[in-house]
Amino acid sequence: MSRVAQETASLAAAPMADHASVPRRATGAGLAHRAPAAMKWLWLLGVAIALLLPLVALFRQAWFDGAGQWVLGARLAELFANPNFLPLLGRSVAVSFATVAVVVPLAFGFAYALQRSRIAVRPLWRGIALLPLFAPSLLPAIALVYLFGNQGIFKHAFGAGGIYGFWGILLGEAFYTFPHALMVLIATLSLADARLYEAARAMGASPWRTFCTVTLPGARQGLFAAACLVLTLVITDFGVPKVVGGGYPVLALEAYKAVVGQQKFDTGALIGMLLLLPALLTFGVDMAMQRRQRAQMSSRAQVYVPGPDRLRDAVCLLMVAAVSAALLTVLATAVGASLVKLWPYNLQLTLGHYDFDNMDGGGWLAYRNSLKLSLMTAIAGAAIIFLGAWLTERTRGPAWLHVVLRGGFLLPMAVPGLVLGLGYVFFFNAPDNPLHGLYGTMALLVLCNVAHFYTTGHLTAAAALRQLDTEFEAAALSLGVAPLVTCWRVTVPICLPAILDIFRYLFVSSMTTVSAVIFLYSPDTVLAAISVLNMDDAGDAAPAAAMSTLILLTAIVAALLLHAASAGWLRRTQAWRRPA
Repeated sequence: MSRVAQETASLAAAPMADHASVPRRATGAGLAHRAPAAMKWLWLLGVAIALLLPLVALFRQAWFDGAGQWVLGARLAELFANPNFLPLLGRSVAVSFATVAVVVPLAFGFAYALQRSRIAVRPLWRGIALLPLFAPSLLPAIALVYLFGNQGIFKHAFGAGGIYGFWGILLGEAFYTFPHALMVLIATLSLADARLYEAARAMGASPWRTFCTVTLPGARQGLFAAACLVLTLVITDFGVPKVVGGGYPVLALEAYKAVVGQQKFDTGALIGMLLLLPALLTFGVDMAMQRRQRAQMSSRAQVYVPGPDRLRDAVCLLMVAAVSAALLTVLATAVGASLVKLWPYNLQLTLGHYDFDNMDGGGWLAYRNSLKLSLMTAIAGAAIIFLGAWLTERTRGPAWLHVVLRGGFLLPMAVPGLVLGLGYVFFFNAPDNPLHGLYGTMALLVLCNVAHFYTTGHLTAAAALRQLDTEFEAAALSLGVAPLVTCWRVTVPICLPAILDIFRYLFVSSMTTVSAVIFLYSPDTVLAAISVLNMDDAGDAAPAAAMSTLILLTAIVAALLLHAASAGWLRRTQAWRRPA
């Protein structure tokens, strides 16, 4: 605090100096103190441009015709009268709930093994389970084609129809959504009060009864949140159904075809609006359950440490090994198919499939664009998200404005990427929009990605900021130090681990995303994950697997490098955390 005291003393001595300089310094100090209030309105404008106005444009496209006449009722009647619509809706609901029924129990069992058992090398199992986060959603679908397709090793495993259809979508979506559900359930099961388990043991309850009466009720909200997340991801994903859907079309794929293939923007907007409903419904119910959920950890709680149990640990190890083997098989198949001449007939190694410039899809330009986009999104997004959380958590202002900002920061969690991308098409591609020049540029892709992934980063930053004592800001204000100066010199260094986590999350997510940016790229801004889709469309399955493998390896290497670099950085800047 010595430098801050010196600066404050120099400001206090200003009247003794040249009077001509006093008004300028006083005015600058006043502006610095008023900056957070102005920034809140700026962030509110950003929420409107990046999220609210695109959704309004989506609704307007669905509700009104070109002359501004209300046509929603007629369009809905026409859509429901279409003999193909209800089967589309039924298939989407069926595959979504089936995926939830498969993924949530498996993810809960995996999380239970990691948090409530004593199996060996738990970090290794967790790392394997999270590997699908580093791959685009099309990778499991491509791998399933190589395993169970018409020319696959196990082509007869699913009968005459093969993997194409319901089972292919189910397996592909299960691989894609498993790590998302796992992260929610790991966080849920990491909180447990040992006193409850001691009480159950003292009362003679069996391990199974303790599990049913203590563990499951405590994890109820987490289980529901994981189910909502999986349901939303599956019902709005079109990548997996596009590759292995076959004769089993779903709503998300129909919306993609309506906009990209048939130029039916009204139909695409209407289906996009319908896809938004289940996401908003599950989000609302989840938030209501969170408010009713009682705290699992009180101030007197004791950390639960699982005791030895050979049968439990053996069952958990067997289950974890089986799930990890399945995940590694899918990943190894995609990587292997990219490195051999013709799977599975000619297994001679080759790098010919990585010659992307001679393939349809965008070539190496797509990969370079993805690296550029991911880096720009991570840098801009980490700064914007952290400052937004700081404005609502650590500064004073109207309570209603903070509530509105927090609601805007949480809303992206309820808006699927496909719906957000459609909204961007209708808003930014409108000729009368002053921001029309952004359409097709890298800047718009960065804006879309930041908006799409905003909520997760905001929750991370807000959790870190809430751990800080308010005395930091109180002491700074008493010394006349501007809030932004306190944020830069005190808050940012303390919260640096959370900022780096947000940076890593944004980089990896931007490398692998497809749904939010599929409608927004131009020939100059084509991305690697989109090139996978284009190459698969052209029948270049092996090059598509190669690009998917490259995205996977890039995301893993980037995460490891960021972790290694941040470890050294944090060792120097966070030395105050270690005891003397």
